[in-house]
Amino acid sequence: MAQDTEQPRVLIVIPARYASTRYPGKPLAELTGADGVARSLVRRTWEAACQVEVEVEGAARIVVATDDDRIATACAEFGAEVVMTPESCANGTERCAAALAALGGQYDLVVNLQGDAPLTPPWFIEDLIAGMLRDGDAEVATPVLRADGAALNGFLEDRRNGRVGGTTAVFDRSMAALYFSKEVIPFTSERFDDAAPTPVFHHVGVYAYRPSALEDYLGWSSGPLEDLEGLEQLRFLENGARLLCVQVDARGRQFWELNNPEDIPRIEAMMARMGMS
Repeated sequence: MAQDTEQPRVLIVIPARYASTRYPGKPLAELTGADGVARSLVRRTWEAACQVEVEVEGAARIVVATDDDRIATACAEFGAEVVMTPESCANGTERCAAALAALGGQYDLVVNLQGDAPLTPPWFIEDLIAGMLRDGDAEVATPVLRADGAALNGFLEDRRNGRVGGTTAVFDRSMAALYFSKEVIPFTSERFDDAAPTPVFHHVGVYAYRPSALEDYLGWSSGPLEDLEGLEQLRFLENGARLLCVQVDARGRQFWELNNPEDIPRIEAMMARMGMS
């Protein structure tokens, strides 16, 4: 990666779309913390990004990228910088590319902190940036978290009830991604205690891209795997890009994405147990 200093110039983008197919208005859905105060999903995600800004030198700019005036207004009220992006952006990766272009493109790495993961700890993003700096061949990187028995059982319960829950990932010995799926992969018939480690890795919906990877992405059409799974990162794999999986440590923190309205009480319960306001 071409740069003149050791510290990268990092842009953190929070894509926020109102017209979600599964959960319209999701960025403005409110989560109540352990202190009893409700804050919107997009605000909690922005607050998580602000912690990274303090702890990672070079992560100097955080923006919310949206195409919706309601989200833009809400973000302005709590002090976030907003970049308006086209309604035609099909996913968060395309919206990150649009935000980068709108801001002039003067960054070494672009981090996509998707707005449905308010429990993302700051060190996940720090480790992601560090992984990209170590692996000069990686065009994209994303965190993976080894699922414990409780998380795996949650995935399986969602499937049994017809819900789309978390995404799982498999990768090779060099940590290059092989596949991502909304099904639970790899298959295991073994059952695990809640605290036991499992062979299943939970994909954390955060990405770091080199700007050239975003440019390439816009030039590719979606492929059959992306269309079937509804997972934007599969476009990179279908076109032979190296996507690095960076294993992260939860350090006792619980993690879950907000994919469905039913996830709100689950996440609020996690926040209460962890004492997160």
